[in-house]
Amino acid sequence: MIDRTYLRENPEEVRDGLENRGADVDLDDVIDIDERWRELKARGDDLRHERNRITERIGKLVAEGKQEEKDEAIERSKELKAEIEEVEAEAAELGDELRERMLEIPQIPHESVPLGIDERHNVEDRRWGFDELRVDADEIAPHYDLGEELDIIDEARGAKTTGSGFYFLKGDGARLEHALIQFMMDIHREQDYVDLFPPVPVKSEAMRGTGQLPKFADDAYRLGGSNEEYDDDDLWLCPTAEVPVTNMYADEILLQDDLPLKHQAYTPNFRREAGEHGTETRGIVRVHQFNKVELVNFVEPEESYDRLENLLDEAEEVLRRLGLPYRILELCTGDLTFASAKTYDIEVWAPADDMEDGPDEGGRWLEVSSASNFEDYQARRAGLRYRPERHESAEYLHTLNASGLALPRVMVAILEYYQNEDGTVTIPEALQPYMDGQEVIEGHEKVGESALGAGERE
Repeated sequence: MIDRTYLRENPEEVRDGLENRGADVDLDDVIDIDERWRELKARGDDLRHERNRITERIGKLVAEGKQEEKDEAIERSKELKAEIEEVEAEAAELGDELRERMLEIPQIPHESVPLGIDERHNVEDRRWGFDELRVDADEIAPHYDLGEELDIIDEARGAKTTGSGFYFLKGDGARLEHALIQFMMDIHREQDYVDLFPPVPVKSEAMRGTGQLPKFADDAYRLGGSNEEYDDDDLWLCPTAEVPVTNMYADEILLQDDLPLKHQAYTPNFRREAGEHGTETRGIVRVHQFNKVELVNFVEPEESYDRLENLLDEAEEVLRRLGLPYRILELCTGDLTFASAKTYDIEVWAPADDMEDGPDEGGRWLEVSSASNFEDYQARRAGLRYRPERHESAEYLHTLNASGLALPRVMVAILEYYQNEDGTVTIPEALQPYMDGQEVIEGHEKVGESALGAGERE
């Protein structure tokens, strides 16, 4: 969350930042709650101070034998105690309300973020890999047709077992997914990332710590039980490894020598993303479950923007080694995620499905990573601090993360960009060692009656 002191001292800057985001927040009401809370805290301090003085006076009155004055002082002390309890209860209630309201305020954009209302105003920073393209977008079959023909993607059976937005990867499709995960993690290990394998279910407090709650509760999967013993489980399916990895140090104090701390984690992720975009019903671009390698950084505040540029480069390295063309976008204020102060998106080029807003070469852009600096926003929510020197007070550190990368869309780009005229797919050279030297995906024989022609089924 944003710093309360910063809000008190710079309300207009906060107001401008929220306006640039297009955020609908009643800031005046939050400021009013904060003022009333501080008044109550000050009133409580004054009452406790007065009661302490009376307690001291009672002792003197007892020693002096002044019974009547002592009784009056005791009565006043009782009145003050009752008033203090009332004020503290009201302050605690207002404090809880203030915390909840502060959790609803998004991060303030960094001054370098371009102004804009939505994704139409994002700024393209650069492109890579378009000098010599290996395919003509006009001749490429979309991944969902190709995946079905090769029998490596099975959406129908995924929908049958779980629902729309879920799918099976089969044979070489599954092998390609496993290869990509290990390939990405090996690259990031070279970049000095420490591997983690975190829990997949996460508590509400962890979701609040990274900013998924309360705003995005409707997009997440909450766990519930059919047994009364489990009905009160406070657990969500992980929407991104950012949640458990960032919160693993919640309410701890790290040392300056620990920083920068770089973790990578592979997890399956669960989001109701497809329900948000009803137009995309085929393929694996928008799905409810997907694999991802996440990069999470913990750094000193003065290092965070240099680290953001390096983090972006570390995520890009995956696409460079795969030889997949891509571009970098700097997100405008209106398209930033809730907790981010500045974000770069990496969008890979998928040559099939020519879109109106696609590149000149045809095809479309698919986001495979967002590299974001959250400054101390998540740190304040999760209690992430570090001690610059062992004798100094603890300070909030800065957190950053990026996908390194998200798997389904990388899979889409490979199937379309490395597609051959005969309907096979060349495995990128960098991935071949991870698939036992296999060079081409040729597909599999389908199973069941659905594999037969109409005449054969009869």
